[in-house]
Amino acid sequence: MHSQKRPWVGMIAFAITCIFAVISATAADDAPLTKEQMKQFLLTADVIGGKESAKGITHPTRVTLSNGTITHDGSFQPIDVHKDSIKMESGVTVYNFVDSYKYNIAAYTLSEMLGIDDMLPVYVERKWKGKTGSLSWWLPVKMDEVERVKNKVEPPNPEAWNKQMYRVRVFDELIYDTDANLTNVLIGPDWQIWRIDFTRAFRTYTDLKRPANLVECERHLFERLKELNGSELEEKTRHYLTKDEVKGVMARRDKIVAQFQKMIQEKGENAVLY
Repeated sequence: MHSQKRPWVGMIAFAITCIFAVISATAADDAPLTKEQMKQFLLTADVIGGKESAKGITHPTRVTLSNGTITHDGSFQPIDVHKDSIKMESGVTVYNFVDSYKYNIAAYTLSEMLGIDDMLPVYVERKWKGKTGSLSWWLPVKMDEVERVKNKVEPPNPEAWNKQMYRVRVFDELIYDTDANLTNVLIGPDWQIWRIDFTRAFRTYTDLKRPANLVECERHLFERLKELNGSELEEKTRHYLTKDEVKGVMARRDKIVAQFQKMIQEKGENAVLY
């Protein structure tokens, strides 16, 4: 009797092994990609479709990419405009105007150096349909900040929300984005904030745009700001920022750090850093 049952035992054991193998493979496929894996996907996956977005001044194209295993969307922005001067819709004339996809990549590189790249989608440089531009990972978004304010939707955890916004404001002062607006602040399903679209950032001004926005700062970010090295930033953004644009970042960095240090002296570290 025992000898007759053994083949069935073996078959059952084999079947269980196969099931666990399938489950393990599925779990691996469903595991979130690392930032480096996202970069490689954006750089190498085939573009199988695209549709121009109605949002944003530059109207980026939402593209669908696939590598045969993974299919995911991205945002493609090929804009690269340089003008001696331009009159804005507000009536203000801007000199040495630049609107470039290159700043998207520079912003992401800078965020990596500061350890806050979880606040931005992954950006890479890629060529599509004969144009070179930035390609970013499409994010799971339930609304942008314009929609949240318009519909009077309050975040479930105001303290966590404020801490995220403080980080956004510090970064905005550092990169001096002349087109920072609420459509560029996206809100995920779990109320994570993402900051996108930096094509009009990195002006050469050495002063801060809105120093009053510097209220509090994440401790880790404050330390990274103090450690930020201009030569390293210049090297890592060599193809995307000019030397004067890097100098602007570093000058603003100095003023951001100095302002927070002054606030710490006046209010105490725990009232300024979190």
